[in-house]
Amino acid sequence: MPTRRTLLLATLAAVAGGAGASVAPPEVSAALPGATLVGSGRMRFLGMAIYDARLWATQAIGPGADYADVPLALELQYARALVGRLIAERSIDEMRRVGEFDDAQARQWLSRMVAIFPDVGAGDRITGVQQPRVAARFFVNGRGAGDVRDAEFARLFFGIWLAPRTSQPQLRAALLGN
Repeated sequence: MPTRRTLLLATLAAVAGGAGASVAPPEVSAALPGATLVGSGRMRFLGMAIYDARLWATQAIGPGADYADVPLALELQYARALVGRLIAERSIDEMRRVGEFDDAQARQWLSRMVAIFPDVGAGDRITGVQQPRVAARFFVNGRGAGDVRDAEFARLFFGIWLAPRTSQPQLRAALLGN
């Protein structure tokens, strides 16, 4: 568990570095000691900025590597207000691009995400931490928000951004540092 001093130093370093800082936020440093910024990019829809995404990991994720085997964190900093339930519903739609699952599983995962993802405003952050082949843990503005202890959920959820079948291949390339 990080000390209050460690969290304060990490926060000050991130603030000093500005929006493009390469210092991991405290929740990432605590969950993935030694994690570094792999890549970053901006998600746009119809020309409007939706969020800035940053991928943190303890190791490089090469072109042939399976992202599901890598401890990583994906930080989304929102540029506008969005409804949490709609974030969860869109996540299910995007997860279906990555892999197959039945409607009962979709309902279960949707219910869990609705409980975790709040409505967000400009500047809010949702960070997901992948525990490979185990779970996904979520933080909202640095505070623990919940987890989904399901390896398949974690693989498909992070696959929204990292799988070859993503709907946003340019963002994927930017996150992977290509």
